[in-house]
Amino acid sequence: MTSMPPLLYLLALGNLVVGSSAFVTSGLVALIAEGLGTSITAAGLAMTFYALATAVFAPMLVVATGRWPRKRALLVSLALFTVGNAICALSMSIGQLYAGRFLMGVGSMFTPVGAGLALALVAPERRGKALSTVFLGMSLSYVIGVPLGAWMGLNNGWQSALWVMTGASAVMLVLAAWKLPAHVQAPGASFVGLGAVLKRFDVLSILITTLLYFTAIFTVFSYIGPVLQALVPGTATRLSGTLMIFGLAGVAGTVLGGLAADRFGARPTMQVLLGSLAAMMLALPLTAGHYGVMMVVMVVWGCSGFGLMAPQQSRLAHLAPAQAPLLLSLNSSMLYFGTALGAAVGGPMSGQVGFAHLPWVAAPFAIGAWLLLAISGRRRGTGLASAGTAPR
Repeated sequence: MTSMPPLLYLLALGNLVVGSSAFVTSGLVALIAEGLGTSITAAGLAMTFYALATAVFAPMLVVATGRWPRKRALLVSLALFTVGNAICALSMSIGQLYAGRFLMGVGSMFTPVGAGLALALVAPERRGKALSTVFLGMSLSYVIGVPLGAWMGLNNGWQSALWVMTGASAVMLVLAAWKLPAHVQAPGASFVGLGAVLKRFDVLSILITTLLYFTAIFTVFSYIGPVLQALVPGTATRLSGTLMIFGLAGVAGTVLGGLAADRFGARPTMQVLLGSLAAMMLALPLTAGHYGVMMVVMVVWGCSGFGLMAPQQSRLAHLAPAQAPLLLSLNSSMLYFGTALGAAVGGPMSGQVGFAHLPWVAAPFAIGAWLLLAISGRRRGTGLASAGTAPR
């Protein structure tokens, strides 16, 4: 089997930095709240500000830079992301933290631009594997960045973790400037033909499915530190270890999701993964007081949740190749709208049902995504079939 283009691994490294910086606050939310003199709910909204900027303003920047060389667009995104990281690390108030997270969200256009570049570098039948390679960096952020950030924050203060993320962003910016070819052939995003595409049920159903399952995930994950401690209280070391194991499961899911999409088709792969995700959301509160059982559920959750990204991206790219760069950005928008909505739902609901029961609040969103996928499967052109065949 032919290996993936080396440039995909550089893009994966960029997603590792972006993902680590974006999600590190999930394990630090209680410390940030204490340090800035605010509530856990208010600190959790740092994810909402990041998510909204990613959902609304990052796609605008993707289009605005659509005619630029891809290298310049990627470097601008990393520069914005690095500055936003630094503002967060310097924060003395919750408003300053929100501002930094907002700027990071705009800079996160690195991810959809990188995904569009990945699609341009491989043949159509290898898109699933190419996308899973690029998004492997995002999965690894849960293995490296989030656990490391939680450990550093719990032992040295939350701002130390954010400074590490700032340094990593700066290093990635320098590395991209050095290693990215000056002229990489890949289409930029454009609004041309987008209106007609967005009137299609098959495209809209994919975008709404992304919104629903990410709302489910981040209703819980935005407060994962307090959730895990409520289920099975433990030390800082065990918390960071739990997050690392969850991330490893995500890495496995990312790889397997891409391979399964190429082998079995994206829609059948997603049916299995969404069903598994919903089941784990229902099961997680029942593991209270049982660390081993909780970890089994967390591993299956991680594998299922991360495994969804490559099949979803593959479906969009297959349905409208000419609009793929912008559709991938809009899919990222749905991802982060879901992230924002999940954080906004999870904070208030934690006060009503308790952190240990937040997964039950999240489960209906995952079930809704599974049902929408099932409905869309009965409509023409909704799935991506096995490599080399027509869409199902």
